[in-house]
Amino acid sequence: MAALIPRRLICTKISRNSHQHQLRWSVRQVTKSNFNDSLHDFHSHLSSSDFVAVSLQNTGSFSAAWHRLSSFDCPETAYLKAQRAADRFQLLQFAVCPFTISGSKVTAHPYNFHLFPRDELNIGMPSYSFSCQTSYLTAMAQQGFDFNACIYDGISYLSRAQELVAKVRMGNPIAIHHVMKPSSTSPSVADTIFVERVKSRIKHWKKACADSSSRKTDEALVKSLRKLVLGGEQYGSRPCMTIDVCSERQVQLVLEMLGEFSDDLVALKIPTKGGGTQAVRVVLTSSMEDKSLFERELQNVEEEQNKKIRGFREVIDLISASQKPVVSHNSLNDFSVIHSKFIGPLPVNMDEFLCSLRLVFPHVFDVNHLMKEIGPLENVTNVPAAISYLKNRFFAPIDMEISHGALLNEGKIHGQTVLRICHLFAKLCSLLRITPGAIQSSDDNITSLLDGYANPFKSCSGSSQESVDGGIRIWTKGPRKVGCKHLVFLWGFRDSLSAGMLKSLLQGSHDVFSEEFDVCLVDKSCAIVVFLQPNLSQAFLDIMSSEGISGSLRELVSEGLRAAGYETYKRACSLGYWEADLASSLDKASATPDCFSQSGSETNPSEVYWCNDLMINLGDL
Repeated sequence: MAALIPRRLICTKISRNSHQHQLRWSVRQVTKSNFNDSLHDFHSHLSSSDFVAVSLQNTGSFSAAWHRLSSFDCPETAYLKAQRAADRFQLLQFAVCPFTISGSKVTAHPYNFHLFPRDELNIGMPSYSFSCQTSYLTAMAQQGFDFNACIYDGISYLSRAQELVAKVRMGNPIAIHHVMKPSSTSPSVADTIFVERVKSRIKHWKKACADSSSRKTDEALVKSLRKLVLGGEQYGSRPCMTIDVCSERQVQLVLEMLGEFSDDLVALKIPTKGGGTQAVRVVLTSSMEDKSLFERELQNVEEEQNKKIRGFREVIDLISASQKPVVSHNSLNDFSVIHSKFIGPLPVNMDEFLCSLRLVFPHVFDVNHLMKEIGPLENVTNVPAAISYLKNRFFAPIDMEISHGALLNEGKIHGQTVLRICHLFAKLCSLLRITPGAIQSSDDNITSLLDGYANPFKSCSGSSQESVDGGIRIWTKGPRKVGCKHLVFLWGFRDSLSAGMLKSLLQGSHDVFSEEFDVCLVDKSCAIVVFLQPNLSQAFLDIMSSEGISGSLRELVSEGLRAAGYETYKRACSLGYWEADLASSLDKASATPDCFSQSGSETNPSEVYWCNDLMINLGDL
């Protein structure tokens, strides 16, 4: 860990500007009505910045205390919890802030996008039901959040996977920009007949179009009859004809045959709702200049349609295309939501999720991950408190300069978290001696300069032994890496027992508790016993399942005390036993055949960080 400079060793004045800047912080609020204009400005700010901070506001994150990502979660159980929250709750606000760090100065451009999933295209997407947590909605209402504006003027969106389905369902013509090469397969008799019939139709159609253009005096009835006989139509102001096809093979034959004609024809595929092709539409242009103009018109129409389909996902695509490092304060939870809403359905396991995510966001920083390098932190409950803690103990002044993109009459509460993340990240970079300007030089430098700070998800190999935790662990002593096999879950004890009382009861109940161990309550129904010596956890489980149990431990068992190893907890998560009390979930998992641990025990990481002090999630604002 980089050397830190304690504040008490330095005699200097605190700049008043930091507090004044915080009071003037203003975030541009973006809804459907000003989305297009804001998107142009955002793209410009993104191009000129080095980092992008993100902060999400959902309708909830967990429905029970033990559903929260905790220090006893290995990567697999942490991912299962994040996956469940991402699928259940809805994203209402997405704050994004491109920013640059130059010495002690941060130049930030904050945007807060108000979102709401709405079936604007009448294709059945992305409207769906979602869960709401009353505490989250109450907090948003207290901050002045306008739910009516969100529902009626919130920006809708489709994920990348949904966009592909939407284009098929809408059935809009698709321009064919490449020339089909002749197939090496010998044509059958049916292919030959089909091609000759279509070729004859096109010849007569082109000739009729040329004749009709030279005879301007034809009556409307004659023109209509000619179009009816020849199958002619109009695509805008240009003549066209539609060729029905029964297979992709016939599509290929039509495109190959069109290459024999002059370059004044443009082919469009008409897709079916099932994803195939129902027809090929041939458009006749008057010249090469007219053909180029028509192709540009098609491209513009396609781009406008794509923007309408993507909606807010245009912002996600811009961030991904920029390859700028993304800074978050709760990376596993945040990026599970981002993947679920804007990329596609979440993969079944952690490794596939990481591989898919890194194709979109190759470099991710988590301020929670960086905070662990600072050392013991006390009484830190949220991001502002973390900034205050660092400010009082270390000399790392940060001057925030906010762009003037936000109007004075816009709300100054919504989206503030993303600015605090920028501020905290800049402080941590200063304390950890990270030079942000050098991060962008090359991928090799990212690995060498940050030395594990970037990409807290680690690699896709599944070899990481570090727990993936959405919160920052706060302790007065260093954390201890503990094998999952050393953890035992206890439930069935009296509700009134505290962790200390339960530990006292266990200490005198059996010889297995004569060595050092720790007890922590997960919720009111369940506790975790951590054995710090090898083999004691298995010995305790064997005792609990034996008939020779005696002493005060026997009395606890007679009162209903039950115990299970970590594999039972993993099985409860993997099978979706998300009961309100962990004890109920463990009861169900204990009654389920133990097939999960056998299939995954060789590949899953088996260690977590453990600490007997209070652990606080900095994401709770």
